[in-house]
Amino acid sequence: MKISILGAGNVGTALASGWRRSGHDITFGVRDPNKRELAALCEQIGARALSIGAAVADADVVVLAVPWDAVDAVLAATGSLQGRTVIDCTNPIVIDEGLLKLAIGHTNSGGEIVAAKLPQAHVVKTLNQIGAELMADNESLENRPLMFVAGDNDDAKQTTLQLVRELGFEPQDAGSMQASRLLEPFGMLWINQSIYQGLGRGWAFGAVRRARGRS
Repeated sequence: MKISILGAGNVGTALASGWRRSGHDITFGVRDPNKRELAALCEQIGARALSIGAAVADADVVVLAVPWDAVDAVLAATGSLQGRTVIDCTNPIVIDEGLLKLAIGHTNSGGEIVAAKLPQAHVVKTLNQIGAELMADNESLENRPLMFVAGDNDDAKQTTLQLVRELGFEPQDAGSMQASRLLEPFGMLWINQSIYQGLGRGWAFGAVRRARGRS
């Protein structure tokens, strides 16, 4: 599968590394594809880097892995992305009086805003609920970490569920794109526990189920 990752920061790099191990063709879409550090990364994992417009030209899946305040500029450079699966990994986070807070919530979400900006694409919200380290490698965890996935197009969601599974997660369908209103605060909860409550970055959410045969 041809996957274009918009952004080559911690999240973009982690996802690229994970999906290359599964054999996918990875292209980074960035403002400056000639950066020395990016060239070294591409050589290391077997990817390539192009401008944003060129990177998405023949992609099967486009991944939005940039800070929230960069979303508008990046989407403006992609065009319509008609018919493409677009995975939105962003969290609409702002710093207010020294504290991290969600910029959007209750009656809207970042995922819904991205979907509205790309009405001809099939936007799916996921991979926003833990830190980048465990996106790149989570095999050391005792159980498969849980990752919720939300979206309105069934085919795009099934493609995304499989890609999430290939990263070592237990994917869970959270419902329609409106469920982004739940997933984004969930991401903030991970940040709260990791940074402010001292759990660190080496943990993830998981699902515990009743054993079979027990009521």
